[in-house]
Parts: sequence; C-alpha cells; structure tokens
Amino acid sequence: MATHLAALDVECSRWSPIKESRSTPRLPITTSRIQGICTTSTRVAVARSEAAAEVAGTQPAAIDDREQHEAVVQNGSDRLQICRVVNGMWQTSGGWGKIERDQAVDAMLRHVDAGFTTFDMADHYGPAEDLYGIFINKIRKQRGDEAASHVRGLTKWVPPPVKMTRAYVESNIDRSRKRMDVKALDMLQFHWWDYSDPGYLDALKHMTDLKEEGKIKTLALTNFDTKRLQIILEKGIPIVSNQVQHSVVDMRPQKQMAELCQLTGVKLITYGTVMGGLLSEKFLDANISIPFAGPALDTPSLQKYKRMVDAWGGWSLFQELLHTLKKVASKHGTSIATVAVRYILDQPSVASSMIGVRLGISEHLKDSQAIFKLRLDEDDLERISSITSKGRDLLTVIGDCGDEYRRA
Repeated sequence: MATHLAALDVECSRWSPIKESRSTPRLPITTSRIQGICTTSTRVAVARSEAAAEVAGTQPAAIDDREQHEAVVQNGSDRLQICRVVNGMWQTSGGWGKIERDQAVDAMLRHVDAGFTTFDMADHYGPAEDLYGIFINKIRKQRGDEAASHVRGLTKWVPPPVKMTRAYVESNIDRSRKRMDVKALDMLQFHWWDYSDPGYLDALKHMTDLKEEGKIKTLALTNFDTKRLQIILEKGIPIVSNQVQHSVVDMRPQKQMAELCQLTGVKLITYGTVMGGLLSEKFLDANISIPFAGPALDTPSLQKYKRMVDAWGGWSLFQELLHTLKKVASKHGTSIATVAVRYILDQPSVASSMIGVRLGISEHLKDSQAIFKLRLDEDDLERISSITSKGRDLLTVIGDCGDEYRRA
C-alpha cells in the first residue's frame, strides 16, 4: 500500500513524456448512451438544463456568475455547495516543511475568515484528516454549529488493490469520519489503480449504500478517465464530480472528459492549476539547468509539474508561456498564478480549482481573493492560446485524465 500511495503523491516517473499514449479507447458518447446515463442515475431536471445550457454555449448560474464565490456539484438529490477556490492539503503530508498542529489549525481559521471554506484532503495525506477534525471541532466550540455548517471537508479514499467487501469499504469510511470528527463525509472522492480489476464498481456500490445510510453526503471520483466515468454513471452511481489535473499546460480535461461532463452534469474539481508554484513570477526567466543558478525544485509538487512541463514542450516554451501570462497579469494588476487559476475556472464544467496551502508556513490569501475579481477578455484568451497551442497534446502524449498514474 505504501508503494501505491508514494506513487500517487509524487506523480509517476513511470511514463515517458514523449511516448504515445496507450490508454484504453473510450466508449462512444452518443445521445442514446447519455440518455441512458441520465435515466439510470435519476438525474433531475435542473441538471439536464445545466447540461443543455453548456452545450448551447452558456453556463449554469452557479458556475457562470463571476460574482459568485461558490459552485454547486449535484446528482439527483445529492447536492453540495463548495468554494470555487479549494484549499488543497496535500502539503501537510511532508516535503513542504514541518507542519505545527496549532499553527496549521489557526491558518485554516484564517482561510475560512477570508472566504475560503472548502478543504481538500485524503486518507493518506499525513495528518490532513486529523487536522481537519481538530479545526472543525474548534469552529463548533468557538463559533457554533451554524458556522461549522458552512465549512466543507472533501476527502479521498485511495485503497490498495484488494477485494472490495462491504466490511472493508465501511471500515475505511468510518476511519475517515472519525479522524475528521464528522457524522457524514461532505464528499468522498474515490481513486482506483487498475481498471482491469472491476472491483472499483463493487467499492462504489458499497459507498452508494453507505451514502444512503447517512455516512457520506456526496460521492465523487479522482483521476478517473472518461471511459470509466461513463461506465460508472451507467451503473447508476450518483457521481457529482471528478477531481483531475488541469492547468494552462495540461488541458486534457477539456477533450473527452469535458464533453461527457457537459452532457451529464458531472463537474470537475481541478488540481495542479498553478503547477506547484511553477506558474508564478518566481520562475519567470529562471535558469534551472545550472545548480543554484535559479530557484530550486525542492518540493514534491514542483518536481511533479516540472515533468509535465517536459512532456508538454520543455522549459523554453514554458518561459514563453510565463512571459505571456505576465503580460496579461500586468494588464490587470495581478499575478501570474491568479491569471492561471482564473483561466481554468472559466473552462467548461469546472466547478472549482485547488490551491495548495502550506498551513502555518506561508499564505497567499490576497492572491487567492484576487481570482474572484479578475475577468479575462478575448484578447487575454487569444494571447494565452497562441502559446499553449505550440505545446504537445498531452492527451496523445500521456493519455486521458489520470492515465499518468496507470502507465506501465
């Protein structure tokens, strides 16, 4: 299990960035198949109208209203309101600096006070779930249950490749509930390693039963590809979202995945949107080829997303992109990272984007708040696309969403 989790956390160095994808062909997305998915998953009329609006070139109100800081993910009667900028807690797992419990909890309170009320974690992110439990308990005691009800804790379950029995699934869900000190998980995002093992459908069936019993509020996926998402929806599993890697460099989710999401109402929660900090002024004109000549790639996320840069087009092209983003940022009086996040939030089917938080170590609350005020115009979009179009198509290089974790 430790091997699997390490592979997930530090990205996989198993795939070669210049090899062709060997991902499994997707199922055809046809009108009849989509109607079957919507019927099987008992999708309500509002979700169908959302999908129709997106196909028509418009967005549902919760996503398109730029004054709104929140979005809704929904499937039938399962509904969860989340912040459009999510606090990512991967950084609590080690590799970004030592996390002090009390300082981390105080930092979480500051994020809530600044309007960032949604936290994303996982069962294997070190003390992340435990920190959330201490934090939400502090909210309840100091501010009351009403204040606590506006905070969201999204967690992930990343099981090893074992038989998915009801008892095994429930014991893991109960462990996260205990650590997070909640009666029901706001959202459980499920990851699966090997699609040749159909056990993921068994696990999701058990999780659906646990949801109906009140232990989970909404079911979601993380790093699933389009084909498997379609299969899962056809089985009647009420998925509200899929968390995937998505940035101005990695636009794979806007290929096959977004097409299915627009037709079914499933939303995307994105990570890697600022590429661990690579999409920032810190790396503008940086020479990283010579030791100590530029900023160090000294965190797991920087190392992970540098490999994505290599796969996409290399450091020279990435510098062109940074210069372009800087021009757009200067025009609007903001930062490269702010432009990068706003660009992804404006993409079809994206509900929220994640920004990693180094709790008690460093904060970027003002930059994060600026995301909600920024409006990119057509000139900005054309400038950015003129550079991104020069890069390789990562769908061809790596495969569909999440395939980087499954390449041999």
